Amino acid sequence: MITVEKMSKRYGRFQAVEDLSFTVPDAAVTGFLGPNGSGKSTTMRCVLGLDRPSQGQALFDGEGFAQVADKPAVAGALLEATWFTPGRSGRSHLKVLARGAGIADSRVDKCLQLVGLSSAGDKRVGGYSLGMKQRLGLAGALLGDPSHLILDEPVNGLDPEGVSWMRRTIRALAGEGRAVLVSSHLLSEMQQTADRLVVIGKGRMIGEYSMEEFLAGGARVVVETVDARSGQALSTALGNAGFTAGYAVGENAGEASGAQLTVDVPDGVSDEIVRRAVAETAFTAGVLVTGLRADSEGLEARFLAATADAQEYRTESTDAVVPTAGK
Repeated sequence: MITVEKMSKRYGRFQAVEDLSFTVPDAAVTGFLGPNGSGKSTTMRCVLGLDRPSQGQALFDGEGFAQVADKPAVAGALLEATWFTPGRSGRSHLKVLARGAGIADSRVDKCLQLVGLSSAGDKRVGGYSLGMKQRLGLAGALLGDPSHLILDEPVNGLDPEGVSWMRRTIRALAGEGRAVLVSSHLLSEMQQTADRLVVIGKGRMIGEYSMEEFLAGGARVVVETVDARSGQALSTALGNAGFTAGYAVGENAGEASGAQLTVDVPDGVSDEIVRRAVAETAFTAGVLVTGLRADSEGLEARFLAATADAQEYRTESTDAVVPTAGK
């Protein structure tokens, strides 16, 4: 487990990180989210000892990284995918890292195989695509077979197949018992990858959540009826049962047109419980329901809501940048 305790980092007058405390448990993927300039990369560098915190500390299984004897076995990191010497081959690059860490050359071939670069291992890194460099960076992070992984934007530059591969690989590495901290701006991908989230903004902690906790707010149940009269009857029945329900008639707005109602899911209540209660209310009221489903906000919507006050750049409208036709 990685434990970050009251960590702060100041560069001159600029406070990059302030009083961050969170954990990265074993056998789980912890997503590290925040707007641009929120301090994610600075935090990762401080955790690894590449930058010295102004205050606080990070511990790996209770021990500071500077005091760890076998660092490659404790933590592997992918922080920058473009720092390679372009004239070296991928295999040569990994051998330099391995020998500096006292790791056998045989591990190099194993790691190239793990990231799918065996056939490109003898090619110069300067000819690698950004996605290939990301894979090579992950291979370097895995050289010591570490129990902790810190990955900064690991899917950057990957094509859809590569993104899917990276997601499966990260999940598999956590499944082997490793603590994995990963940042990404691809929130839909993070929603499929992470078990839990640490969210920061302007260098400060916003919250630490399980994925289910973070996505719990903003859920609703959508129920459809066969006609507008049934929709009105169900709306009345739901109101009498204590639900908050929105009501809309279909496009034709006639009595025969179907209706759709949305029922808010209270915080801390599962949508399954609300779906069942809505179905029972409709049955008791004798209303024919033609559709019933849960509709929750995705990670992107929840993230934007949580970080609304911590965004470095804001765009109120696209009208000023994208002119309408004829203007």
